[in-house]
Amino acid sequence: MVLEGEMDGIGNTMQKKAAELERLAEVLVTGEQLRLRLHEAKVIKDRRHHLRTYPNCFVAKELIDWLIEHKEASDRDTAIKIMQKLLDQSIIHHVCDEHREFKDLKLFYRFRKDDGTFPLDSEAKVFMRGQRIYEKLMNTENSLLQTREEEGGTFERALLASEFIDWLLQEGEMATRDEAERLGRRLLEHGIIQHVSNKHHFADGPLLYQFRMNFRRRRRLIELLHERSRCIPESHDSPFCLRKQNSDGGNTSFLSVSPTKEIKVVVGVRRSSLSSSCGSSGYYSSSPTLSSSPPVLCNPKSVLKRQIVGDAVGWGFVVRGSKPCHIQAVDPGGPAAAAGMKVCHFVVSVNGLNVLSHDYRTVSNLILTGPRTIVMEVMEEA
Repeated sequence: MVLEGEMDGIGNTMQKKAAELERLAEVLVTGEQLRLRLHEAKVIKDRRHHLRTYPNCFVAKELIDWLIEHKEASDRDTAIKIMQKLLDQSIIHHVCDEHREFKDLKLFYRFRKDDGTFPLDSEAKVFMRGQRIYEKLMNTENSLLQTREEEGGTFERALLASEFIDWLLQEGEMATRDEAERLGRRLLEHGIIQHVSNKHHFADGPLLYQFRMNFRRRRRLIELLHERSRCIPESHDSPFCLRKQNSDGGNTSFLSVSPTKEIKVVVGVRRSSLSSSCGSSGYYSSSPTLSSSPPVLCNPKSVLKRQIVGDAVGWGFVVRGSKPCHIQAVDPGGPAAAAGMKVCHFVVSVNGLNVLSHDYRTVSNLILTGPRTIVMEVMEEA
């Protein structure tokens, strides 16, 4: 039997471990995406040297040229550091294992997945299994991933645990229900899936779960050189909440709040020079009155729950400030507005995690790395 609030008992240790494992997963997924791109571009191919053929390899110097040409690295030193990261994680290696450093020379390197030498430790196996399951679910026509309800909330692309286990058995992924349940628990502990409101561990039953990790998100190689939290650009606004320009080339209007709490319409202008490593469109406010100083919270009303389903360009709101952070801007035509989110709301929790003591960067990271459907608790002044 799974008790409500069981996730609280797992504690900070599991959260730290999950963060480390998630970082490992990002390296593995990024490396695999690069491998597939290089095969497609014919950068990886059979090559001959001294009358010997080396299958499925690439030339380091040519690869660095390719990375710069495709704007994955700004210069050769950065490209070397990126590839060294993959070499350190045993994703690539020198074809004869004679060089432990990635060098800008005419040396042959190969992805270990192409020659069967990838070290499949227990952690890597979980991620590879999770990725395979994710792709099978996304590529096949089935009714597992669908909009479902639990405890009054509606969640898109949600899996019913019991049906997921049935599917694992049907696909031959696991032999027994107990084994399938243990796999589900490992997927959750590795940050690949999560309970829709983060209240439960994985269990065979009527609970709903979503994939927390989007294996298909296009990773930028430069992300390998930075901590996960730094993937949020230092911009005036949160990167996950802003909208595309109108099709007629006009600007997008946002309802926003200044420190004096007056409601204003602020023009969102595209920042053409922004390159977001998180894959979000970048905008900034042209109003000089915006500030990260939140309005003072006095006599708050009761906590309100808001479920926001993100679309192709985000969730449609801006968070700023800290302890607690607040909603500074809302796109009137976006998902957040449709869910009842308003400026001046203070953020209490994101997907069940209390964030009253965190700043907007932390909240942004929680949303960016979470599911497409987010559940937020907010409060407003009385």
